[in-house]
Amino acid sequence: MSVIQKIQDKYGKVMAIIIGISLVMFVVMLAFENGGTLFNSQSTTVGKINGEDVDIQKFSKLVEQQIQMMNSQGMGGGEMAAQQANEQAWNQEIAKVLISQEADKLGITVGKKEFNDMLFGANPPQELRQAFTDPQTGQYNASVANQQINQIKSKGTEQQKAEMNSFLDQLVLQQLGTKFDALLTTSINFPKWMIEKQNAENALMSKISFVREPYTSISDSAVKVTEADIQNYIDKNKKDFKQPESRSISYLAFNAQPNAADSAQARKDILELKAAFDSTKDVRGFLANQGVSTYYNSYISSKRIQVPMKDSIFRVGAGNIYGPYVDGGSYALAKVIGVKNIPDTVKLRHILIGLSTQDPQTGQQIPLRDTATAKKLADSLFLAIQKGSNFDSLVAKFSTDPGSANTGGVYDNVPSGQMVPEFNDFIFGNSVGSKGVVKTDFGYHIIEILSQKGNSAGYKIAYVTKPIEASTETDLAASAEATKFAALVKDRKSFDAAAEKLQKEKGINKAIATDIPPTGSSIQGIGTSRAFVKSIYDADLGDIIQPQRVGEFYVVGLVTEVNKEGTMSPAKARMMVEPLLVNEKKADIIKNKIGKISSLEAAASALKKTVETADSIRFGGQGSQVLGFEPKVIGASFNKANLNKVVPEAIAGTQGVYVVRVENQVATPVANANVEQERTLRYQQAKQQARFQSLQALKEAATIKDYRTKFY
Repeated sequence: MSVIQKIQDKYGKVMAIIIGISLVMFVVMLAFENGGTLFNSQSTTVGKINGEDVDIQKFSKLVEQQIQMMNSQGMGGGEMAAQQANEQAWNQEIAKVLISQEADKLGITVGKKEFNDMLFGANPPQELRQAFTDPQTGQYNASVANQQINQIKSKGTEQQKAEMNSFLDQLVLQQLGTKFDALLTTSINFPKWMIEKQNAENALMSKISFVREPYTSISDSAVKVTEADIQNYIDKNKKDFKQPESRSISYLAFNAQPNAADSAQARKDILELKAAFDSTKDVRGFLANQGVSTYYNSYISSKRIQVPMKDSIFRVGAGNIYGPYVDGGSYALAKVIGVKNIPDTVKLRHILIGLSTQDPQTGQQIPLRDTATAKKLADSLFLAIQKGSNFDSLVAKFSTDPGSANTGGVYDNVPSGQMVPEFNDFIFGNSVGSKGVVKTDFGYHIIEILSQKGNSAGYKIAYVTKPIEASTETDLAASAEATKFAALVKDRKSFDAAAEKLQKEKGINKAIATDIPPTGSSIQGIGTSRAFVKSIYDADLGDIIQPQRVGEFYVVGLVTEVNKEGTMSPAKARMMVEPLLVNEKKADIIKNKIGKISSLEAAASALKKTVETADSIRFGGQGSQVLGFEPKVIGASFNKANLNKVVPEAIAGTQGVYVVRVENQVATPVANANVEQERTLRYQQAKQQARFQSLQALKEAATIKDYRTKFY
């Protein structure tokens, strides 16, 4: 037998783990849909991060794992999930590259001795620990792990070597990230004097007298904001007006959703199943033939069953069917398989001898042992427990359940339906004190029932559904209507005219979708379609997007806005900037009306206003009910140079213009001013934010080129 064969036979489990681990750390990119291909461009570079290429082949493997992880977490599929995977993966790749580059600049490394200790020391990777732990002793066999890794590196296949090297590289990257985080957090400090100063400032309280003229006293029509005004404001505040590439459209959506006839057909279809569903002895097989894979073959308390018409379903009794009834977008039949009293909750402990473990990053299942080996170990441990072995110590050594490994295997207040059916059957079908070995898809469980609470009716119910779907006729009618509309329009003018006419005749309203990114797939108001977004970016400003299916609609679009990456145009920024500039111009008018400030009373006379008073103003930002929140006014009220004086310049606030006289400034005690406690809290908050904030800073300083749209 060859060396490679020996490795494959004896240590296949290890390789399965390594294959999974190699995809753990940084998963990237979007799955290809709608006829896409990996190589629809001569370039194989999907992006550049500070000059470092991101290759599409590697990228595509990583994205598959990202999507698998999302599926394992019940996040669903489709284009929306693919888009989320796209963005998450891209951001993760950026983080990986930037942190690696920064670590290199800072001289952060992982030495050979340190790396060996990571693999074979007291705290090896979980995957290696599980693969090379002696079941008899519960101890990690580092020498065997070292031997097998070296054997694969020297004599394995090229694929095995590549997977091993990827695994080791990811461990290094993970350690670099840990060191980088440690460097950031150890540099954080909040000196005692800073906390004391802030507390002292927050303890200050002032009283002011003031005259104000609200901006609303001047009509908006009295001031004019020009494009040049807006451009000047943008030029002074460019960092606030950065924009990514995006496009906006107007569109009409022609409904292809199921109609009344389609609903009637779905009801007819499910009625045709009722007799066979009623008579079948093989419920699971019947459901499988109907494409149902979610049958929970165990009892659930009536209190926990949340389905439409549940009370009516309960009343039909065991062996009978209720329905059809509408459940969401489907017609359903519910068959009561059985009814019996069960506890409301159970407290138990268990040891899981798992067949596999889930990688926390990719969501993939990594094999641990075969079924025969797992059963042999479970039976051995069950026998040991019956002879008096300590349950807690066996949990610590052998259980692969991460949810209970640190609690002695205990789960408390477990309701029915929470565990897989086989597990549920045992803990709700047996009495307190019962012990046994139960096989599930996860492996073998050694279970002991510790206590049970409550009692109520439990139901085992099977459901079969038929979705209410649009017929071919319904779909074709919507498509034809969209095509007819598209034939009438050539530009924005004809689009708007035809849309207005259609709204009057059939009540179909024109809608808008704004700021659609180049890698996006979502269209506001109707659904997701990567193909439709690509069509938008293939078009020019003012072009018509021909009918395409988006969600349950056929959509005709008009490109109304093309925004390039960079700085916003005055037209784009007007909505944000114009209100600010309007107030600035109104403030100038009011200030001119006031003239040179000599006294508060003179300003009141000029504005024909009365003098108002606001007390108990806090430096920390609290305004009074009289003043409201006016940061500039609050700031001026605590300027010691203004004490017992009129502030020499009128203040343009958020709601109006203010002339202020500071009457007094006093310090008040701060309740429960615990400096050390505050320092600790600030440190913990800063520590939590450090990684994110540092990464944001690295992103802002980096040169990142995104070429994803070339491949999708």
